[in-house]
Amino acid sequence: MRTPILDLFRPGVLALSRYYFGLGLSGVQHIPQTGPLVIAPNHQTYADPVLVTIPVRRPVHYMAWSRLFTIPGLGGFIRLLRAFPVQIEGADPRAARAAARLLQAGEAVMIFPEGGRSLDGTVGRFKAGAFRLAVYHGAPVLPVTIDGGYEAWPPGRVWPRRGRMTITYHEPLRADQSLPAREAARDLAERARAAIVASLPASAATSA
Repeated sequence: MRTPILDLFRPGVLALSRYYFGLGLSGVQHIPQTGPLVIAPNHQTYADPVLVTIPVRRPVHYMAWSRLFTIPGLGGFIRLLRAFPVQIEGADPRAARAAARLLQAGEAVMIFPEGGRSLDGTVGRFKAGAFRLAVYHGAPVLPVTIDGGYEAWPPGRVWPRRGRMTITYHEPLRADQSLPAREAARDLAERARAAIVASLPASAATSA
C-alpha cells in the first residue's frame, strides 16, 4: 500500500529541498523495499522525517513526539502520514507495542534513537528501544546520516536558512545472533551510531 499524500508531494518536496538546502541523497540503493525495517536516523531538524522519506518507495510509519499530537491541525495531519505518538521523557510501552505490531506485519518504522533533536549539532547517546525492537522481531536496521540540518535549522530558529544538507543511507545492519538479546540490542545500537557518525564531521561525534 502506497502513501498517496507523500507520493503526490514527493517531487515538489525533493525539488524544493534541492533548491533551498542543496539536498543530496546518497546510498539510496541500500533501502530495503520489502520486509520489516527499522529506519534509524540521527535527528537535526523538524523536517527530518519528511526529508529522510523522500527516496523511500514504501509506506513508512513514524514514531513521533507525543506533544506534536496535541497541536490543533498538526496532530491529525501527522496521523494521516502514519505517525504514532511516543513519550520521549521515559519508557512508553504503548508506543513499543504499536511499533512491534507494525514490524510483525512487515512494515517500515522510522525511530530517532536520540529521542529528540540535537541541541548542539552533535550525535547524542542512542536509546536502546529501537534496537530491542529490531532484535526481537528480526528486523534489519537502516542507519541514516543527516548532515547539515543543524546548521540550516538549529533549535530556536523559527524558519530554516538556506544551507547544504546531505542524507546518507547506509547498508542495513542485523543483530548478532550469537549474543543474548539485550547485548545484541546494545551492539546493534553502537554499530548504527558508528555508521552514522562516520559520515559526519569529527566535531559532530563528540557527544556520546
